[in-house]
Amino acid sequence: MTPIRQDPSSLEQPVMPEPSLNPLPLPDVDAIAVQRRSPTRPRGIKPDFKTLIGLTLLTAVLLLPFVFSAIYLDVLRDNSFDLHQFLRGEVYKQGTGYGALAFVLLEVMLTVRKRSRSWPIRFKVPGSIQIWRSLHIFLGVAMVGMVAIHTIGSTGLNFNAVFLWVFFAVTLTALVGVVAETGILESARSYFGKLPGSNKPLSKGPLIRGLRAIWLASHIFFVCVFSVMLVFHMILAYYYQ
Repeated sequence: MTPIRQDPSSLEQPVMPEPSLNPLPLPDVDAIAVQRRSPTRPRGIKPDFKTLIGLTLLTAVLLLPFVFSAIYLDVLRDNSFDLHQFLRGEVYKQGTGYGALAFVLLEVMLTVRKRSRSWPIRFKVPGSIQIWRSLHIFLGVAMVGMVAIHTIGSTGLNFNAVFLWVFFAVTLTALVGVVAETGILESARSYFGKLPGSNKPLSKGPLIRGLRAIWLASHIFFVCVFSVMLVFHMILAYYYQ
């Protein structure tokens, strides 16, 4: 059987699309580079590195009364005995003590805001976790000042002395850890050397996670010790009243 031949001219030719007169615009390389260098900060209050350095210096100033209290308390007692007695009295101690306790309860709100989702009873706390973390930092520094007012810079004796140093550890572990993390995050460097026995340079992410595993665990440990000692401190204060 002879195959039927078709005229090539009778075959339909595929219609080729005409070239577009308005090609898609190319991405702005310079704009992308700027965004990578300066990422958008998350919403809410977040102290930058300069602010955290200022808070660290302020904390150091608030700790000075504990260094020189042995000197100025004797001078205050010799020159203004009535004022010295008032600052050592129960009215002043209880008033400032409850003020410090209010700061502690506000600090606990961060834990409630962060952990209450997994609790049997949920507590709704207004505000984002970012805002509460920022307030946690500022309130921690303010609490150092409140404790200095409550103790008038006296380091105390026996139990109270240990209790005070535990409080210092709670504050300093958190402040040093947050300052270190923020400094690394805002640094222009992308790599920070190498770990011993490793040829891979250490980037920001692994370095921050490694530091957080150290300072956050220490901070939580001292917070737990501080909470237990706070209960005993209040019991002893009323027992010896």
